Amino acid sequence: MNKADYQKLAPSTLWGYFYDLTQIPRPTGHCQAVREYVVAEGKRLGLETHVDEVGNVLIRKPATPGLVDRPVATLQGHLDMVPQKNSDKVHNFETDPIQTMQEGDWITADGTTLGADNGMGVAFSLAILADDTLKHGPLEALFTIDEEVGMDGANGLKPGFSKGDILLNIDSEVEGDLFVGCAGGVDVNVSLEYQDNHEPDADEIGVRLTIKGLKGGHSGVDIHLGRANANKLMARLLKEAVSQCGALVAEIDGGNMRNAIPREAVALLSIKEDDTEALWELVSDYEELFNKEFAGIENHITVSLERCDRPKTILPDEIQDALIHALNACQNGVISMLSEFPDTVEASSNLAQVQAGEGHISVRFLVRSSSDSRKMWVASSIESCFLLMDARVEFDASYTGWQPNAESHIMQVMCQAAKEIYGKEPAVKVMHAGLECGIIQGVMPDMDMISFGPEIQHPHSPDERVSSPSVERSYRMLVRALD
Repeated sequence: MNKADYQKLAPSTLWGYFYDLTQIPRPTGHCQAVREYVVAEGKRLGLETHVDEVGNVLIRKPATPGLVDRPVATLQGHLDMVPQKNSDKVHNFETDPIQTMQEGDWITADGTTLGADNGMGVAFSLAILADDTLKHGPLEALFTIDEEVGMDGANGLKPGFSKGDILLNIDSEVEGDLFVGCAGGVDVNVSLEYQDNHEPDADEIGVRLTIKGLKGGHSGVDIHLGRANANKLMARLLKEAVSQCGALVAEIDGGNMRNAIPREAVALLSIKEDDTEALWELVSDYEELFNKEFAGIENHITVSLERCDRPKTILPDEIQDALIHALNACQNGVISMLSEFPDTVEASSNLAQVQAGEGHISVRFLVRSSSDSRKMWVASSIESCFLLMDARVEFDASYTGWQPNAESHIMQVMCQAAKEIYGKEPAVKVMHAGLECGIIQGVMPDMDMISFGPEIQHPHSPDERVSSPSVERSYRMLVRALD
């Protein structure tokens, strides 16, 4: 799709901004170019524009005449995106634009994440800033950096940078639903060094075991769907390959983002040639078993085995066994549900990344919970699994959830706006994902907050797509609320 294609969609200004964002590489940690774009746009519009010491951008727009006494409303989104691609897709997220296409009412990308999370939030905000026909009180647009890994932008905010009374976070992905709370999170990082001098026997061969074809998805908003985790499947299969077939593990590589359910995992094994037939049968049996267990959830899980060069070194037996047992035992997926909000996850864990080989083991989890105490209990239980193998376990990037406010005025305003657009009362929910609202609330505790957004499916995966009609309706809802 080119810019002219986008501008045929409504609202055209918003879609024009979104197209521009797809052309600017902006994976987490590489926000300079997109920040410069937003700053330049603020100045082009003649608006007061600021950048704080960590790189967040704030643009202020004066109130419509006669509405200057209204509370200051702050539109908020983040500039970075999750860089995920299919294994056969050639794409450099630091240099290449996103290639997009239209499939009916949906906009998606060609083999990569689209960046609607949270390019839509940025485009919504810029479109509001650019439209001088709208009626509104004093406005701000806050664009944070590096939300997807560590929420560095939100964590770097200082009191006084924003003067907002109301925060309208545009980083939710279910059209028409309003979110008034979210989970907190903590990274659990496991590491272990070992002597990389254990060589396979001369009569052994190398084989590569691959699990792929999983849907993956966002490790928060998709975790309740029960999708398969490639790292858990790999650990389960490796346990049997070692015990039944005498396979030895040389390397494991699964997952590449802490906040995405891993879709693929690969293990390099050493095995005696006489045992390969048994391993082939095991792989075939487990492919059938995995697809049976996840029928109706996954499309088709592929488990394959191919011969490769014999690995130069393998994991020491005791470390191999301890790692496989820990990966099998650790908690993953939904752990508990919220009683106050039906069908809402309270606590979960995502076994996001596993890398082992060449003398180093690294395992990463993202634990989420709306309860700080339960969050740390889940993290501690994972820690226990890996302390048994004498690994180093660290907790990092912990953040508190956003607690619902039953007296929220903006919730009432947005409920009325949603009812006018959709003809029915909206669902008011708590999200099992890490919105920046909780962190911002810690800096600006008096801010009244709500989160919403257009329909975005499969965020954090190459299947990510956004509904174009939902963008138009969600934008009208925002305009109605600001009026």
